Amino acid sequence: MFDTVLIANRGEIACRIMRTCRRLGLRTVAVFSEADAQARHVAEADLAIPIGGSSPGESYLRADAIVAAALQAGAQAIHPGYGFLSEKLELVDACEAQGLRFVGPNRRVIEAMGSKIEAKRIARAAGVPCVPGYDGDAQDDDSLIEAAMVIGFPLLIKASAGGGGKGMRRVDALEDFLPLLSLARQEAQAAFGDDRVLLEKYILRPRHLEVQLMGDRQGGLVHLFERECSIQRRFQKVIEEAPAPHLMAQVAERLYDAALRMGRAIAYDNAGTVEFVLDADGGDTPYFLEVNTRLQVEHPVTELTTGIDLVEWQLRVAAGEPLPLAQHQISRHGWAIECRLNAEEPEQGYRASLGRVMGYAEPPPQPGVRVDSGLHEGSEVTPFYDALLAKVIGHGPTREQALARAGLGLEQLRIEGLRTNAGLLLQVLRHPAIHDVLCTRFLEQHFADGPRDEAPVQTSHALAVAAAWSASQPVEAPVWSELRDFRLTAAAGRRAHIAVSLRDVSAGDHNRTLTLRASAGDYACAAEPGLMARVHGQTVPNVVTLRLHDQPAGEVLVRQAGATRWFSWSRGESRVWDVEHELRQRAQASSGTSVQLQLCAVLPGRVAAVLVAPGQQVQQAEPVLTLEAMKLYHTLTAPLAARVQRLHVQAGDIVSHGQLLVEFEPPETSADAAAGDP
Repeated sequence: MFDTVLIANRGEIACRIMRTCRRLGLRTVAVFSEADAQARHVAEADLAIPIGGSSPGESYLRADAIVAAALQAGAQAIHPGYGFLSEKLELVDACEAQGLRFVGPNRRVIEAMGSKIEAKRIARAAGVPCVPGYDGDAQDDDSLIEAAMVIGFPLLIKASAGGGGKGMRRVDALEDFLPLLSLARQEAQAAFGDDRVLLEKYILRPRHLEVQLMGDRQGGLVHLFERECSIQRRFQKVIEEAPAPHLMAQVAERLYDAALRMGRAIAYDNAGTVEFVLDADGGDTPYFLEVNTRLQVEHPVTELTTGIDLVEWQLRVAAGEPLPLAQHQISRHGWAIECRLNAEEPEQGYRASLGRVMGYAEPPPQPGVRVDSGLHEGSEVTPFYDALLAKVIGHGPTREQALARAGLGLEQLRIEGLRTNAGLLLQVLRHPAIHDVLCTRFLEQHFADGPRDEAPVQTSHALAVAAAWSASQPVEAPVWSELRDFRLTAAAGRRAHIAVSLRDVSAGDHNRTLTLRASAGDYACAAEPGLMARVHGQTVPNVVTLRLHDQPAGEVLVRQAGATRWFSWSRGESRVWDVEHELRQRAQASSGTSVQLQLCAVLPGRVAAVLVAPGQQVQQAEPVLTLEAMKLYHTLTAPLAARVQRLHVQAGDIVSHGQLLVEFEPPETSADAAAGDP
C-alpha cells in the first residue's frame, strides 16, 4: 500500500476520500483552483497545492498540473473521485508515464466504456440486452434525423461521452429534434469535449437501476447488489437507495448476471457501475444503459447496507491487492436512502443559488444518519462547478426507518446564506407515492411545479424575520424619526405597532406587509392570531422562538445578509427575504420605473450566447440570451413585446443574480401610434 494519495477533485467527494485515507493512515494531498482556495477539502488535507484558475479547464481538468502536484507532494497514487478527469485517458496516461498509481480501472476499460456507442456494442456482443436505438458513426443531421424516424418518438438524445444528465434531451416530435439536438451537442461539448450523440427509444415508465461492481487485477470480480436511482430531474439523480424496492428476486438476479457478464467481457478492475433501465410497463424487463468506470455519487447506500468501504477497496485494488472478500462472503442488511443536496431553488425553476455559506452545522452524531459534505462556514459556492453540496444518507433495519432518518438528517443539516433543495427532498420523502413502484417521471408527476407551498412554514419564517428585523432597528433610526406619533418602544403597558414590508425572494412573492405588536419582548401579528415570536439576545444568527396559543411552535434562525436582505432557516427549510419599513418601501415603489423594460439575470452564471441585437424587435417570450450555470444551459426570454434598446453583456461575461442584462424601449402607446399616422 502506498503512503500518500493525491485527490484530484474537490467538494464532498474529496472530503469523503480523505476520511478513508485518514483511517488507513495515508497522507492526503488536495489540489485546488483559485475559487476553492478557502474550501473545506483544502483545509482538511495534509497538504494542499494550487493548480490554476477558477474554471475547470484551468484547474481540475488539467492532467499536467495535477500530476505535477502529485510529484511535488511525493504522492504515489492519484484518486480522481468522480467527474472531472475520473474517466479521462489523459490522466491515466499521465499517471502511467510518471509511475503513479491511478485509483480506477485499467486504460482499456475506460477507453471502451468512455463511449456509450462502443459500450452498447460490447454489451450486445456479451449477450446483455440493450435499449433499441442508434449508435452509428454517422453524426450528421440527416443521418440522425433518419435514425430518429426509424426509432420513433418519444426518444432520447444522449451524449456519447456524457454522464450526469448533461448532453441529454427527450424529444417528443420530429419538429423538435434539430433544436434539441443542437442543445445536447452544446452541453456535451462544454462538459466532455465531445459532441457525438446516440439515440435511444424513450421508455414511458422507466425505472433506473444499477449494479455495483468491484474487480481486482488478479481477475477477481464481484457485485455488491443493486441500487434504485429512479427519482431524477432532467436525467440527474436526486434520491437513491439500496436495495431497490418492489424488485422481484428473479429480475435482480438477471441484473447481477448481466452486470458480471459485462464486467468479464472488458476485464473490469476497481470500482464501477453497470446501469440499466427497466420497463415498468413490461414486467421490469432490463436494458443496458452504460458503464460508469469510477466511484458513483450514490456509493454510500451500498457501503451502509454491505458494511464495505468502497474507497478502501479501491485503494487496495490500485495497490495490487486482491479483493478482500469473495462473492459468497458479501451480504447486505437493512436499507439506506441518499438525498443529494444541491445549491438550487426548486421554487424558481431550479435556478442556481450561489454565494457565501454564512453559517454551517452538521447533525449531531447519531445512529443511521450520515452526511458527506464539502462545505464549512465561509465556503463560496460559485458558478464554476456542479450544484452538489452534500449528501444526506439515512440507514436503518427497514425502509421506513431509512426514510425517517434521511429526513431527520435533512432537517438538522443547517446551511445559511444560500438556498438548497432540502425542502423539496423532505416533501419527496414524505409523499405517499414514495412507497409505490418508482419511475424516472416521479418528480414530473408529483412535483411538476417544484415543492408545494406550505403556508404555515412561510408564515413562521415571515413572522420570525419581521421580529428579528424589528428588534435590530435602533430607536433613533431615521425611518422612525420621520413618523409622527410613533415610537419603537412604547411606555409601560402600551404596545408599539411596527409595519414591516417583506418579500419572499425565494418564492418570488409580491411584497406583503406585517403589522407587528411589540410587548414585553414578544412580537405578534393580527393576521396570525395566537402566533408569537421572541427574539433571543444579539446572537448571530438570531434565534427566534415561536409559540402558538402559548405552546412551543419551533424556532427559526434568522441572519441579516445585506442592507435589506435577510435569510431564515428552520428544520431544513430556508427562505431569502427583502425587508424594510413599509413606508420606505412604498416611497421607493412610487418613484420606481417599470421593471418589465429590463431583463435581469434570474441566476448567476456565464453568458453563453446573446440572441438579439440593439434595435431588434422581439416578441414576448422570444429567446433573448442563454446563460450557462453549473454546466447547464438556461434560456432567458423577452418579458414583453418591445424593441431592444441596449445590451449590457456579451457572450462569455460572468453575471450575478439580478444583474441587468438587456434594456427594452417602452412600446408605443395607441395614442403615439395614432399621432404618427399620416
